[in-house]
Amino acid sequence: MTNNVKRRTWLVGAMAAFAALAGVGVALRRFSTQDISPEAFQQLWGSEFQTPQGNALQFQSLQGKPLVLNFWATWCPPCVEEMPLLERFYQENAAKGWQVVGVAIDQPSQVRRFLTQNSISYPIALGGLDGTDLLKSLGNAQGALPFTLVLDAQGAIKMQKLGKLSEKEINSWL
Repeated sequence: MTNNVKRRTWLVGAMAAFAALAGVGVALRRFSTQDISPEAFQQLWGSEFQTPQGNALQFQSLQGKPLVLNFWATWCPPCVEEMPLLERFYQENAAKGWQVVGVAIDQPSQVRRFLTQNSISYPIALGGLDGTDLLKSLGNAQGALPFTLVLDAQGAIKMQKLGKLSEKEINSWL
């Protein structure tokens, strides 16, 4: 092997390693969550959204019990895929005081249509643009979906997750 071939091979390898590291950095930044300010918690507990049935869901009423807050949309495949896991968690743990609320970042008509075709018993809030602002303030600066926040009964963060939940992650909440 000549020196030029060795140099080119080394250069190509170095460029590939740099590109891989840059890709990892972008992915970590894109899929990371941030700390939540006390003001964001005030915004959360002061929030009120309409339900698909037209009732008001006041988040203040959710304080004092463990809470799973899941931001989702009908057009988001990973969101829809994780909903049966959340439904099962809710069914098995609601009697133990656990609350699950899905905040739909979607058109109300799409959410209503989705709910007529899918059996979801936990409360759904129609978040719209205000829901997007809320999820960003709760540590998801990108506004990407799905995004889940798990709080204990005292309101402390147990988990923030950007991306699809796994059954193992959900089981770790208990």
